[in-house]
Amino acid sequence: MSKFSDHQFPFQSDELAASPANGADAIGVENMLLLVQLRWIAVAGQVATIVFVWTVLGVNLPLVPMGLVAASLVVLNLASLWWLRRGRDVSAVGLLIALLLDVAGLTAQLYLSGGAMNPFAFLYLLQVTLAAVLLNVRLTSVVLAATCASFLLLTRFYRPLEIPAGEIDLFTLHVIGMLVCFVVDAALLFVFVTRITRNLRERDARLAALKQHAAEEDHIVRMGLLASGAAHELGTPLASLSVILGDWRRIPVITGNPELLQEVDEMQAAVKRCKSILTGVLLSAGEARGEAPSVTTVTTFFNALINEWREARTPNYLDYSNAFGADLSIVSDSTLKQIIFNVLDNAYDSSPDWVGVSISRDGDMLILRVLDRGPGFAPQMLAQFGKPYQSSKGKPGGGLGLFLVVNVVRKLGGSVIAANRPEGGASVTLKLPLSALALGAR
Repeated sequence: MSKFSDHQFPFQSDELAASPANGADAIGVENMLLLVQLRWIAVAGQVATIVFVWTVLGVNLPLVPMGLVAASLVVLNLASLWWLRRGRDVSAVGLLIALLLDVAGLTAQLYLSGGAMNPFAFLYLLQVTLAAVLLNVRLTSVVLAATCASFLLLTRFYRPLEIPAGEIDLFTLHVIGMLVCFVVDAALLFVFVTRITRNLRERDARLAALKQHAAEEDHIVRMGLLASGAAHELGTPLASLSVILGDWRRIPVITGNPELLQEVDEMQAAVKRCKSILTGVLLSAGEARGEAPSVTTVTTFFNALINEWREARTPNYLDYSNAFGADLSIVSDSTLKQIIFNVLDNAYDSSPDWVGVSISRDGDMLILRVLDRGPGFAPQMLAQFGKPYQSSKGKPGGGLGLFLVVNVVRKLGGSVIAANRPEGGASVTLKLPLSALALGAR
């Protein structure tokens, strides 16, 4: 095997299965949920403030209208949650509407409690900041214009507070209100802007992973085209070699020499192996249509695969164990067979004296583990595991085997985990969903 470190590196396909559009929609849903949480906090804060001002300070407030405004925010939250639970998408316009409704609710409460003189009028800054983080410049300008217009109107149109004469220092009360408003504003900005920024970073990371995946897919397509063309080109000379070797077997000089005859047999086996590989390439490309996929079982498939590989590579010792349990019908897949050969070949190159192979079952997953007693994986190989042209063998164009293994397994919905063994050597574990191999999956 190529060389790795002591850590394990899984290569999964779930997050990459989403499209960029789906990633953007997910971010929109998360941001709408943040606005819902903020609105719950706003309702709780409004109720607490109204109760405090009414009972402690003795200020006469229009409780019914202010209660109706708070209730309307509760209804808005419930409607938003209902919308999200139905799986609806949340666009930038949807976030804009939600912010404008919050601005309208704040404006209504301020209108009923002193207008622009209310120190909580500076909560408009929270709406503008959230808009700047969540929306583009054009939509943010709409929220900015709405808050400025609301503040301006509140300087002319509002319901004055009915404060008991001589019992409260208005200036001190205003300063205390500004302090509370500042603390609330700063705390909410810290919490929610941090969370929104984290959502945006996660979206950017997903988009970067999708771009990387698209580049790898393009690389695989180009490799597939080259491999298919090479398979066509090599078919004729291999057929000629097979005919020539057959003729050699009938030459008296060779038939009378056991050593030469054995070498001819080995060459014929090698040619047969090459033709089998080329057939697998053409099958994967969908060109060998005369050979339909065959139905087999897990045990039969892996027993035949291990025997074929043992005959082709003749390792000094192959430790094979099957702990899969009750057998299961699957479709024989030439592509899967080829990538398992790649893993076995890497193990053999690193440890020709001993290779371990085991299959087992973990719920709905097939677990294939390949072990060796070689030097293990070098640390510099770990960060780039599964990337093309990453190899410790120093061969031009090397490192494609594990690259193809990771991508094929990922396409099947599985994962590849590489690690160094504590007792020495390396292990590569393939986890494959049985649903991808079952009869109904083709």
